[in-house]
Amino acid sequence: MTSLRRLAEFFGLKQSIVALLGMVILVGMGERMAERFLPIYLMALGGGALAIGLLNGLQNLLGALYSFPGGYLADRLGTKRALLVFNLLAMTGYVIVILVPSIWAVMAGAFFFLTWSAISLPATMGLVARALPKTKRTMGVTMHSLIRRIPMSLGPLIGGLFIDTWGERTGVRLAFVAALAMAVIAAVMQQIMIKDDQSATAASAKTAESNPLKLFKLMSPALRNLLVADVLIRFCEQIPYAFVVIWCMKMITSPVHAFQFGILTTVEMATAVLVYIPVAYFADKTQKKPFIVITFINFTLFPLALMLCQSFWPLVLAFILRGLKEFGEPTRKALIMDLAPVGREAGMFGLYYLIRDTIVSLAAFGGAALWMISPATNLLTAFGFGLIGTVWFSLRGKEVAA
Repeated sequence: MTSLRRLAEFFGLKQSIVALLGMVILVGMGERMAERFLPIYLMALGGGALAIGLLNGLQNLLGALYSFPGGYLADRLGTKRALLVFNLLAMTGYVIVILVPSIWAVMAGAFFFLTWSAISLPATMGLVARALPKTKRTMGVTMHSLIRRIPMSLGPLIGGLFIDTWGERTGVRLAFVAALAMAVIAAVMQQIMIKDDQSATAASAKTAESNPLKLFKLMSPALRNLLVADVLIRFCEQIPYAFVVIWCMKMITSPVHAFQFGILTTVEMATAVLVYIPVAYFADKTQKKPFIVITFINFTLFPLALMLCQSFWPLVLAFILRGLKEFGEPTRKALIMDLAPVGREAGMFGLYYLIRDTIVSLAAFGGAALWMISPATNLLTAFGFGLIGTVWFSLRGKEVAA
């Protein structure tokens, strides 16, 4: 038992964190096995490229816009009640899609379930900040990032089995039934297991800020510098994001097959998983900034490495590099919590993501224009944005000492 306690302490697995991770698996599994196949469902209902594009655009837009309200509600209601509200919203969307087999029902339901991850992330990070000391926050965020990989890997496999067994229309709707059931279990579990700190909830409710402009004034210079660098780095990521598969399968001298591209994606994910725990341990023990700088360097080098790869095996090395972009991502999220005003961590986290993702959403449009000029223009421009972001944070980035 002593060994188990030490192991739980090492990974930051307090009761509330365990409940949070269980929720991430259950709701994430439903999300991945049902929502991942919505384009197939839309086509089965008679929708075309326009409907699929509208759904994709809606997901990106709502993902940005829901971040701040999610953070405000987490500060105003407390993490426990806020997560229940977010789960109920997702369930409402699932019920709409289950009961009404039409394109417009999917679009209406999307407003409720598409952005569960975005709206709940500030509350999730707020819970980590309150449940764990600063010396364990990076590990807590890392465990969240690591556990998220379980539904990301298994959800599409199970959803695919549903479609193969019951067909595209019925299979997807049954997948939503399963998602609804798992969301109900997650809601019950989180309400039983998450500890509700009444004094902390009351304090954060009094200081919760609904006006993003007022909250922005409370953002420290250190957090603003991190935000600027992060926006530049996300431009580096998103400008070529949609075209990576096209480059690998259509543009290079020896194009890869679809299965080989799946292997490359697996290599990327496996690399990320392998570095999570050791990086979190050392980041909590030392300083966070060096790990974030290394992460930004990996982001920056990937488009350049991709441009130089013309066959499968060099691409394997490039996708290992892509996996290493997760090197300090949990560390960056933990630093946001460290730099946020006490009692307003969730709200500030939501504001940070609202600003970042709204600006970065422009990168997708710019990336298409740059690709039309030439793939090299797209990749080199992405590299340039990454280089500027890395230099900016290297020179101006600050942190709170551990």
